Amino acid sequence: MNTRPIRLGVLLSGSGRTLQNFLDRIAAGTLPARVETVISSKPGVKGLERAAKAAIPHFTVPYKEYPNFKAHSKAINEILARYEIDLICLAGYLHLYAFPEAFRGRIMNIHPALIPAFCGKGYYGHHVHEAVIHTGVKITGCTVHFVDEQYDHGPIIIQKAVPVLEDDTPEAVADRVFEQECEAYPEAITLFAEGRLRIEGRRVRILAPQGK
Repeated sequence: MNTRPIRLGVLLSGSGRTLQNFLDRIAAGTLPARVETVISSKPGVKGLERAAKAAIPHFTVPYKEYPNFKAHSKAINEILARYEIDLICLAGYLHLYAFPEAFRGRIMNIHPALIPAFCGKGYYGHHVHEAVIHTGVKITGCTVHFVDEQYDHGPIIIQKAVPVLEDDTPEAVADRVFEQECEAYPEAITLFAEGRLRIEGRRVRILAPQGK
């Protein structure tokens, strides 16, 4: 089983709470990874402060300065190419990402709902949880998936569910979901590091540990 630390490139657009979760678990020895670089699509966000505090090379590639997501992605990819990256992790990154073909099957995202519910363009952050409350569903959660050419669409790796309670607010749902995000994303990265994820069409098969 391959349990060497895998090298992560992290893309974000905001607070970097997911990045911080990675860093905390790496420091605790429970996530076999190392963050090589952090790239933000927005300047001045807290995610960049977190990277700086951890002495991680970090960059800002402002989305508004590019004509479209493909041009923006190209600039990001030029930065990533400077580093040895095993897995790209979208961590609150709010745009479509045109990735190098060599990274197909090596890019993950986490979405704060149970895909295919409440996902796609416009469904991010508080918009997701407001829609959950408005629709009256009884269960929501989070989804870790591989990235493809569409928003929140690639093969699903892990999903974790949480209840939606009668008197919930979007903020309360968000907090409950984020607790599960903090478990699901590291779990998916660890499975990847162990070589236990196999993409079969639209499905991801989780292989048993070697020797079992």
